[in-house]
Amino acid sequence: MTDVRPERTALPMTSDPNSHERPPFRPQPGGDSERRPGERGAARPVPAAGHPDKPRVTRAGMTWAAVVTALVVFVLLVVFFIQNQDLVLVRFLGFEGPVPLGLALFIAAVAGGVLVAVVGAVRIIQLRAAARRLRHTTPSA
Repeated sequence: MTDVRPERTALPMTSDPNSHERPPFRPQPGGDSERRPGERGAARPVPAAGHPDKPRVTRAGMTWAAVVTALVVFVLLVVFFIQNQDLVLVRFLGFEGPVPLGLALFIAAVAGGVLVAVVGAVRIIQLRAAARRLRHTTPSA
């Protein structure tokens, strides 16, 4: 297999035209890494401004934390379903039938979450409408 590498661009001239050294690298403020562009190796997070010991919070870090949290919740749900497989008789609005206990409890929890989300959305809409009314009314002077 042939080695295909991108074409290298010319480096800025140094005091010695025969020198093939790169100029010193200076990370830009707010940059994501302390390595040269195109250099291999893991990037180290740049500390947050004013806190030299505390690394910045990045989108990748937040995404990683969210994925790990979701996986933990998923594993706990699977364990819950496996441990609660007993059939229970569920009656709702004239419907009746056997359902695994874990599934019945999960459906009830999801329905409760949807109900809370709907009530919260209605309240947010009310507050936005009230704020819009306050912005559009001009005080009489």
